[in-house]
Amino acid sequence: MNKRQSEIKIHVSVDENQIPDALSWTAADGGVEDANAKAVILSIWEPENKETMRIDLWTKDMPVQDMHIFLHQTLLSLADTMERATNNDKMAAALKDYCAYYLEQTGLRK
Repeated sequence: MNKRQSEIKIHVSVDENQIPDALSWTAADGGVEDANAKAVILSIWEPENKETMRIDLWTKDMPVQDMHIFLHQTLLSLADTMERATNNDKMAAALKDYCAYYLEQTGLRK
């Protein structure tokens, strides 16, 4: 059986202090080629130790308000993933409720 492989690349440029100053990503199968980014959150499940390995990066010029928007959207997508992957509607709804609270506390809700 021939398995098809796909690759997603994240390119990180850092300054002299190892702080990201540019991010871009490529996903050829998705039609994305060297697209600009300001932040990335990558979580990978390591099954042997039952641990989540994470990479959280953002550029030094990422505005705080944009970071709040990014985090809010990420939390909402995690709630959707929780609902689809576990069928735990109650916990997904609780996370969505927190997302509404987050909107209020960060001033994103107008």
